[in-house]
Amino acid sequence: MKGLVARRRNPIVASMLLLAALLGVGGVYAVATTAAPAEAVATSDQTAIDEGKRLYLEGCSSCHGLNAQGTSNGPTLIGVGAAAVHFQVSTGRMPMAAPAAQAPEKPTDYTEEEVSQMAAYIASLGPGPAIPTAEQLDYSDADIAEGGVLFRINCAQCHQAAGGGGALTNGKYAPSLMEATPQEIYEAMLTGPQNMPVFGDGTLTVEDKQAIIAYVMDLQEAPSPGGLALGRLGPVSEGLFLWAGVMAAFVGIAVWIGIKAR
Repeated sequence: MKGLVARRRNPIVASMLLLAALLGVGGVYAVATTAAPAEAVATSDQTAIDEGKRLYLEGCSSCHGLNAQGTSNGPTLIGVGAAAVHFQVSTGRMPMAAPAAQAPEKPTDYTEEEVSQMAAYIASLGPGPAIPTAEQLDYSDADIAEGGVLFRINCAQCHQAAGGGGALTNGKYAPSLMEATPQEIYEAMLTGPQNMPVFGDGTLTVEDKQAIIAYVMDLQEAPSPGGLALGRLGPVSEGLFLWAGVMAAFVGIAVWIGIKAR
């Protein structure tokens, strides 16, 4: 027994035990991190993945690299998940026509099937947020008032309280949400595109996301009881309307009165 204790106290033996423990932990971590991609490939349609890879190589690899590893012109796509691909490509933000401060929304060049195929390919490269299910997008029972509170706390600083969007720094902006679909809103919260932070389920639960979607959908359908909505941008657009519209009308009336008085 004393000999065994002595061997354990030996610095060489202690170092060997520490090295073995580190190798064991590293091996377990490697297995854990590679299991998810392997499972994704096994459970996905391999034909869709292959077609998605072909589409990726044609339209995306020049910026993101042949293996989606990223380049100086575009970040890596490994681990971004299918939801990020679906949001960016289905809204036309990707592929970008040219480098810019922010990718603008535009008509997409891909069909919904092609977008899904590219999303499947990127998802096969590493674990990431999946495209939300119909159940997750169902906001029929969500609390609109609660969604308004959550929106004003988490989103209004950039998107404005009425969802009209707003300017940020260095040519960037928060887009208007007046034409956004529930899926786009959910995927944006899930993936944090452009300058938007990521609101994972640990920050905003599925129910919270549904409530925010319900609030935004209510904003899209709400009438303007005060007359012209003027984009619902607040005092900026209202003040501009007064100076450019009303004051111009007053000047015109004054000129007309002067002419008639001659």
